[in-house]
Amino acid sequence: MPMRDRGATLAVTAGEPAGIGPELLAMLAERHRRRAFPARLVFIGDRELLARRAVRIGANAVYVDYDPASFAPAAGAIEIWDQPLAAPVSPGHPDPTNAHSVLQMLMRASDACATGGFSALVTAPVQKSVLLDAGIPFSGHTEFLAERTHTPRVVMMLVGGDAEAPLRIALVTTHLALAKVPAAITPAAVGETITVVAAELRAKFGIAAPRIAVCGLNPHAGEGGHLGREEIDVIAPTIAAARKQGIDVSGPLPADTVFVPAIARGFDAIVAMYHDQGLPALKAVSFGGGVNVTLGLPYIRTSVDHGTALDLAMDAVRVKDADPGSLFAAVELAIELAQSRPAR
Repeated sequence: MPMRDRGATLAVTAGEPAGIGPELLAMLAERHRRRAFPARLVFIGDRELLARRAVRIGANAVYVDYDPASFAPAAGAIEIWDQPLAAPVSPGHPDPTNAHSVLQMLMRASDACATGGFSALVTAPVQKSVLLDAGIPFSGHTEFLAERTHTPRVVMMLVGGDAEAPLRIALVTTHLALAKVPAAITPAAVGETITVVAAELRAKFGIAAPRIAVCGLNPHAGEGGHLGREEIDVIAPTIAAARKQGIDVSGPLPADTVFVPAIARGFDAIVAMYHDQGLPALKAVSFGGGVNVTLGLPYIRTSVDHGTALDLAMDAVRVKDADPGSLFAAVELAIELAQSRPAR
């Protein structure tokens, strides 16, 4: 188990070994070698695999073994906390045999962050279907990390857009079938999401008085009850209760207009009711550069805004042109949040 280190030390997990994660980490390592990030970076994954995939794309990555007792490695080097895989990997072809190795990687990374071994966690994408095929109930990083840390309510928030006026979109429900969403829109779910978003915008993002917009569930925010009553029965009363707690929150607002830039700029975050209500708006303006942030955890966690890109990973030529922008942005935001967070 890693020991607490001085300064910002980021854990970066390799994600699905057959996906694009190892190549993206190699690009990150090369970027760090040329122009170092202001933090110590530790990759968590199979060292042999990471080294082989760096060679595959011609990345000049400098990898060394992770030594938790040392203050920092040589300039430009990336440390690897080796987590060996159970079976050989063919890029683009996930193997359920490695599913438990991936799970162990996430468990160890989360536990080390929760106990102060790392300042923040950055995750490359995993292939949920492979974990499920291996019999592991896994709906996503967000839910897994919440369960692992015994956190009753975490919130997925995507950050992107203009650096001067970032678009932040938080979700009440995450990886849930659309047919199950209405039943999940409860006073507790909406209220806890608003509370977590407000608290984390203050604590982690340094926004003293955050302004929050909340979407309705139905078209036109229910059209006065003609297109659904969730707004009247659940969302509006919950917003009113949050206002009584001193939170600056508006809504329920129609989702087809609240993301219009002129309106969105009036808020520090927008709370959407479900995954595909909020994330298309974010990805339309920031795909490849957006960052997924998990709010409410006992540590900082950021991630990329895309999946494992198995089709790209299997193509030895095309994978060299993969865009590492979202991973770079996730690392940069994690460093920013870690440096501004009070010492524990």
